[in-house]
Amino acid sequence: MKHFYFACLTIFSLTISIQAQGESSLVDVGGYNMHFNIINGEGVPILFEAGGGNDSSVWAPILESIYNVTGTTLITYDRSGFGKSELNPYLKKETDFGIENGIKELKIGLTKLGYDGQIILVSHSYGGLYNMLYARKYPEKVISVVSIDATPSEFWNEELLSMRDMNVDITTIPKPSGDYYMNYNYNATMRYIRGMKFPENIPVTNIFPENSFPDFPEILSTRWRTLQEELGDKNENIHNVIAKNSGHAVFQDNPTLIINSVIKAYAKTLDKNQQINLLPKVLNNAIDLSIQSKYNNRTAHDLNTLGYSLMANQDMDNALVLFKAATLLFPHNANAYDSYGEALLAVNKTEEAIKMYEKSIELNPENDHGKSILEELKRK
Repeated sequence: MKHFYFACLTIFSLTISIQAQGESSLVDVGGYNMHFNIINGEGVPILFEAGGGNDSSVWAPILESIYNVTGTTLITYDRSGFGKSELNPYLKKETDFGIENGIKELKIGLTKLGYDGQIILVSHSYGGLYNMLYARKYPEKVISVVSIDATPSEFWNEELLSMRDMNVDITTIPKPSGDYYMNYNYNATMRYIRGMKFPENIPVTNIFPENSFPDFPEILSTRWRTLQEELGDKNENIHNVIAKNSGHAVFQDNPTLIINSVIKAYAKTLDKNQQINLLPKVLNNAIDLSIQSKYNNRTAHDLNTLGYSLMANQDMDNALVLFKAATLLFPHNANAYDSYGEALLAVNKTEEAIKMYEKSIELNPENDHGKSILEELKRK
C-alpha cells in the first residue's frame, strides 16, 4: 500500500507538507488579554469556535491538513476564562459574562489582529451559538459556516432547562472561571437564542452524527437528531451531512469528514482557475487521509466524490488514478469498483471496465445499475 501511495505522488505535482506552526498571541481587548493562535496564510481566513468547556487546543489535530491544502489563515482562540484567556476584571455581575459579551470580545480581538473582513466560521456544539450570533450581527462578513453537531436553537425548551437545573450544581464549579460563568448564564443563553436562525444568505454545512449522545435517554437523543434534520429540511441555505459511526465530537471520530468539509467551504471562495490549481493538493490530502483512516467508510465516499469532480473538469488522467486508489484502499467497497468502471468506460477502456463492474456486482449482488451496464457491454 505504501508503494502505491508514493507512486501516486509522483503523478501529481508534489505537495510539500508544511508543519502548521501557529503564532500564539495575547491580545488586549480592554485591559485584559484574549489568547489567539494564528497560522498565517493567504486567502479568506477560517475561524474555529470550540464547544462548551473546551479551548482552542481541541482543533490542533486537524489544522495542518487544512493548511497544507488551502494555505489560508487559520484562527483558533480561547473564550474568556478558558485556556490562556483572562476574564474581564471590570465586569461585576455574573450576567455580564454572557454570550453577547463573548461576541463583543471576539470582535475586538479579530479587529486588533487585522481580521475584521470576510471570514469562514467553523464551530462545534455550544460554539455553534457563537457562530450563529456572529453571523447575525455581521452577515456581510461571514462567507459560510461549517457547523459540527452544533446545539440546535430549539433544543433547550423550558422542561429540559428545568431538568438541567436539577442535575447541574454550579456551586461545585470553581469561581471565577469561564466554565462557571458559562453555566451560570446557560439557561439565559438558551432562552435568548431560542428560535434564532442563520441569515438566509449564508450557506451552512450542518454536520451531525446518527446518534450524538447514546447515553442520553432516547427521547432526548431523538429530539436532538430530529432538530438537526429539520435544519436542512426547512432551510434552503443549510445542507445536512450525516457523520456515520461518529459521536458528538465528529472532528475527533471522523476528522477526514471535517477536514474535507472545511476545504470544500474554502474552495468556494476561489475562482475557477484557482480551484483547478487546488485539486492536486486536495487529491494528495484525500489519499493521505484515506490511508490514515481506512476504517472509516466516509473516506471512500470522499474519494469517490472528488473523482467525479475531476471527471467534470475533464481531468480524466487524475480521475482514473483516484478511482483506482479507492479500489485499492477500500477493496470491499462495491461502489468504488462501480465508479472506477464508469471512468474506464469514459476513456474507452472497455475490457478493464467489465472487470470492475464484475467485481462490484460480486461485492453487491443488488447493484442492478451495474448489472444492466455489464450486460450491455458484453453484448457488444
